[in-house]
Amino acid sequence: MAKGALAIALGAAALVPAQLLLRNASPGLPPYLPRQFHKLLLAGLGVRVRLHGQAARKGGVLFVANHLSWADIPVLGSKLLGNFVAKAEVGQMGPVGWFAGLQQTIYVDRERKRTTGDQRNAVAERLAAGANVFLFPEGTTGDGVDILPFNSSLFAAVEGVEDALVQPVSLAYTRIRGMPITRRRLSEVVWLGDTGMGEHAADFLRLGQVTAEIACHPAVRPQDFPDRKALARHCQAQVAAGYASLMRGLDVPL
Repeated sequence: MAKGALAIALGAAALVPAQLLLRNASPGLPPYLPRQFHKLLLAGLGVRVRLHGQAARKGGVLFVANHLSWADIPVLGSKLLGNFVAKAEVGQMGPVGWFAGLQQTIYVDRERKRTTGDQRNAVAERLAAGANVFLFPEGTTGDGVDILPFNSSLFAAVEGVEDALVQPVSLAYTRIRGMPITRRRLSEVVWLGDTGMGEHAADFLRLGQVTAEIACHPAVRPQDFPDRKALARHCQAQVAAGYASLMRGLDVPL
């Protein structure tokens, strides 16, 4: 565990200053250095990631994924380029918030309805500028058993963006030390709100090697759906089916 933490710290010392310089010099640059940091972080945590399928294209894609843990960010960020949408509280979580800001995270405040339009516009602007954006439409981490209903409100961000695509993404933690994760052991990798992030991260480090799997489903065009609620239902169904297949060790139709 100590070696993993040391590797993460050394990697951060090397990559963070470079990212600060690049972010100031080229604000629209894709997050290549954050992706390297995510890979380093996962190596320190002992997480191996398998990717099924691929991003629909380089930019202008809204990735919508299920949410299980704080580890979802480095897992997804290690394989797919994009900016994350996170709750406003994340930006106030000390070093975690600082690192999130470094990757140009888009914050949403679900308690302040008056800011919904600004948040939607922030996502739309990133997509229109050619960036990819990650969205967790469940709004919180699930228990790993069922996919929670997708909130359709932020899907509105793609409605005014010409040529935007929405790509459902299933994320699953499937093995611990090479053995399939059973329902009983899901609580060891899933992060629920009653456990502190630091405590859960320390427990995660003790697990040994964890296998995470990502399945990128076919991207869709928002205008092919009657409204954003229909789009959200389609994405939820794709993500749920893919998650079930990954957890059962089955091939995911892509």
